[in-house]
Amino acid sequence: MTTTIQTCSENFKHQIQDVLDVPLPGSADLFTALDQCAAFVCVMVECQDEYYRLALCGRLAHALTVLRQRCAEDLPENLVSQLTTETVPVTDVPDFWHDTEMLLDYADALTLALSGKTLLDRNSQDLVGLLHDLIYLLVDQLKTPFITHA
Repeated sequence: MTTTIQTCSENFKHQIQDVLDVPLPGSADLFTALDQCAAFVCVMVECQDEYYRLALCGRLAHALTVLRQRCAEDLPENLVSQLTTETVPVTDVPDFWHDTEMLLDYADALTLALSGKTLLDRNSQDLVGLLHDLIYLLVDQLKTPFITHA
């Protein structure tokens, strides 16, 4: 394992801290949990500081737990109305990638691997990029409008 400690600019440290300081309340809905997951991976993909990356992994793990809980619940009416449409947008994502549970499992596994600090720096950065893309796949999937049948 190679450990490289790089420092961030003070401005970037403040940006990271701002993201870390946003609470995820127990009453957070699906979109709030998704948005927090996205915020964490956006900052994480640019962060080289081990301390902040571990903090971001910890917060992401919590947000993924909340997201998994929200995915298991019925959508509240306000989110259903936001997602309801007359036509479903065309997607290039293969059907097997539409399994939310599987994507959450992958995101949890990547977050855990990154939290373990056992990876080479280059592998760690690659996995952060993969985690970023995976979270955004979840965001796109869960925020895609759908047709309701009355």
